Amino acid sequence: MGEDFVPYGRQLVDEDDIRTVCEVLRSSWLTTGPLVERFEEALAAGVGARFCVVFSSGTAALHGAYFAAGVTAGDEVITTPLTFAATANAALYLGARPVFVDIAENSFNINVDKIGKAISSRSRVIAPVDLGGEPAQLDKIMEIARENGLVVVEDACHALGALYKGERVGSISDMAVFSFHPVKHITTGEGGAVTTDNEDYYRKLKSFRSHGIVREQELMEGLPLGSENDLGPWYYEQQLLGYNYRLSDIHCALGLSQLKKLDYFLKRRREIAARYDEAFSRHPFLMVPPGGSTGAKKSLSFSGAEVVSGAVSAWHLYILRLKGEKPDRHRRQVVELLRERGIGTQVHYLPVYLHPYYRSLGYLPGLCPHAEDYYRRAFSIPIFPAMTGEEVERVVDGVLWAAETVANG
Repeated sequence: MGEDFVPYGRQLVDEDDIRTVCEVLRSSWLTTGPLVERFEEALAAGVGARFCVVFSSGTAALHGAYFAAGVTAGDEVITTPLTFAATANAALYLGARPVFVDIAENSFNINVDKIGKAISSRSRVIAPVDLGGEPAQLDKIMEIARENGLVVVEDACHALGALYKGERVGSISDMAVFSFHPVKHITTGEGGAVTTDNEDYYRKLKSFRSHGIVREQELMEGLPLGSENDLGPWYYEQQLLGYNYRLSDIHCALGLSQLKKLDYFLKRRREIAARYDEAFSRHPFLMVPPGGSTGAKKSLSFSGAEVVSGAVSAWHLYILRLKGEKPDRHRRQVVELLRERGIGTQVHYLPVYLHPYYRSLGYLPGLCPHAEDYYRRAFSIPIFPAMTGEEVERVVDGVLWAAETVANG
């Protein structure tokens, strides 16, 4: 691929970010140090949550959140098939079974009207996914969870900075999980986080990410040796079986620096999405993303957004779908034509249960018809803050050309 190739997503790291990381490399702390807590505090404040725990990846954060929610072997986690496999995999790590609920016809997200039928005596968690940055129907999902004694672990890995009915994603669910992979809204290289208002979840998350170890004196169980003198300042306890899922000061330095730019990143993504909506919304061969749209024309910021009545997407992805009766064949043609023009695409996602591993567990095609129809039609086009106006117009022209070429072929 040449230098002028436009990928579907890419990080924006500037000299300020690099300088911030270099300062940490010259400091006394490289692994878990003071910047970890500072990053957690900044994230919690930004989304309006009481607590935040950072992890080594979004996948690790999902694993930790399911653990904190009490998921164990034999339990069920209700989720959508339109997600990266980690949302379901993290349930399998704990011996639980993912239960897939189809998407709504007018949405990329889980159909809340079908969640009730998926609930059983083994259900423990509902895990909605904010696909592409568009929040799921969180108020209804929380209501269903409360009525059935379930925990909501929101996979918000696409949705940092999104709003739902005037509330920030990260402050609504029992726990919300974020990812800081390079194509996400901010990056720490690799990394993830869980936000929550629940102090019990917070303590379990902190312990789980660090081998199950507890260091707070007030939480100690103590030694069976009969002497309080054994509990000196060196003392710590492993109280559960955890993992090494820690994030370092190096990662968190980059995260703190990136977080300062999130308002601009979100604004730029919404500008690009608005241009795409304008270009593609009336095209007879293309369907633009539904709902929550290009954002409000109001001033929105990570640190204090105006209240809006509906959802405001964070626009991690811009997902187009093809109309017509042979969408899968046409999609491949469109993708190949765009690649010839130096424009990258991706498909988000193959329904999880159609992966060979999940088929080996007994999941069958046809389980979620709307998700499968979506998959045959969908492809993501470039959207990231570093895109220039010229690159945006290249994508617009390329998509229109490719769609016309295939439609008339």
